[in-house]
Amino acid sequence: MSKTPASKTAATKTPSKASKAAAEDKSAVADAPDSTVSLLDSPVRPSTPTSTNQNSRPAVKADPKLSSAWKTKAGAELSDAEVLAMPDTEYMNDKQVDFFRAKLTQLKEDILSNAGETTEHLREDTSIVPDPADRATIEEEHALELRTRDRERKLLKKIMQSLTRLDTGEYGYCDETGEPIGLGRLIARPTATLSLEAQQRRELKQKMFGD
Repeated sequence: MSKTPASKTAATKTPSKASKAAAEDKSAVADAPDSTVSLLDSPVRPSTPTSTNQNSRPAVKADPKLSSAWKTKAGAELSDAEVLAMPDTEYMNDKQVDFFRAKLTQLKEDILSNAGETTEHLREDTSIVPDPADRATIEEEHALELRTRDRERKLLKKIMQSLTRLDTGEYGYCDETGEPIGLGRLIARPTATLSLEAQQRRELKQKMFGD
């Protein structure tokens, strides 16, 4: 009667460590919840950005009260927000023309008032100031004020041209393309004669050719 070697008997009775680990993994998967199993079985996919990660901004709806205010108010009484809320089909209508005429007129009056104040300041006699440092400070302030008035003088010329364009119906339209300049740009810069794109092209051309 043949005897089985002890090493073979031990091998058949004692499972290997690798088989034990595999059995434990299978039992763990079997006992795991459905969500865990689905995660293990499903392939890994790259995450796609959602709409919240794309810096998307919700569309801003105009206030109905603002969008209809122009129907009951005079053009000179409208606020900037009320003019911006007007529909695009009403671009440069009579109300908007009156609004910008009042804005330009007010700007012109402010510049003329500042010029009158500058004249009064320049009439001050600096010779009565005994301290040379104080006298030099006053003269520097006068020079700065004159430079400011010079810029306003150039702006006053543009304001007068814009008022003329209002009378001729050319105000609010680009000189180069003939397209609407836009209410936002006109409110920020009432003397604008070019659209934002045309202005950028002109500035780029000046940088390139120095003209």
